[in-house]
Amino acid sequence: MNALKLRPFVPSGADYALAQRFFEELGFEKRYADASLSVFRLGEQEFYLQNYDNQAFQEQYMLELAVDDLDGWWARIEAMARSEAYPMKAKEPTLFPWGKREVHLIDPAGVCWHLSETP
Repeated sequence: MNALKLRPFVPSGADYALAQRFFEELGFEKRYADASLSVFRLGEQEFYLQNYDNQAFQEQYMLELAVDDLDGWWARIEAMARSEAYPMKAKEPTLFPWGKREVHLIDPAGVCWHLSETP
């Protein structure tokens, strides 16, 4: 089960096509796309990637994704980061004192992600 908490519109950054490929390679299904907007789905959750580049705006966004297999997601993210196809910053899974494991990354658009394991 994946739970996705995000605002309905997510900025793409300077490279809209790169942002689309990034989400698809992570496993999101692209349901619709035109020159200014793409609709992505993961399980029952849906969001809109907008062709918009404003760094201050992007820095205000945070995507929270709860996943069953954090190690599987980390392996995919790490492989994407190593390939240098996607400029991003990623921090390997961290176990916090309160028992929650998370992966933090800044995606190619500059949006911060928090991926955590579902209990």
